[in-house]
Amino acid sequence: MEERVCSFTGHRQIKKEHEPALPSLIYRAVEYAYSNGCRTFLTGGALGFDTFAAREVIRFRMLHSNVRLVLVLPCPDQAKRWTGAQQKSYNHTLECADEIIYISEEYTDTCLRERNQKLAYDADILISYVSRSNSGSAQTVRMARALGREVYNLYPSLEKNPCK
Repeated sequence: MEERVCSFTGHRQIKKEHEPALPSLIYRAVEYAYSNGCRTFLTGGALGFDTFAAREVIRFRMLHSNVRLVLVLPCPDQAKRWTGAQQKSYNHTLECADEIIYISEEYTDTCLRERNQKLAYDADILISYVSRSNSGSAQTVRMARALGREVYNLYPSLEKNPCK
């Protein structure tokens, strides 16, 4: 089977009620992508969903040494305004990454969009957490769909409540 690539995109803000279930859902998505030939996993390195996704790829990689985590970052200083705790978590993710790709050497008006384009173009499978259509993540999903990529949105399954 040809090696494939899985990308992640999602909102920075995660609903509090989604946080407990999100890691296991992402992990299952990683398992699915892996079972479909993905060995390289790309994430944009932002707060929120990107961070959750990177953690689960790192956890999955502990059992599958042929998995690679690649961070596709808009610029080297994307975390400069983050809190100390956020930067500590981010630095851990940077240390655990197999590769870091910077879209631009400094922040530009287009580096976020270019990062999103790369996530869409390089993906065979795109795993998302998207609740609204007016976001960079939604734009990434639209780009991936236009390219004929497999796209899965985890958000709707977290909104379902089987008890209602």
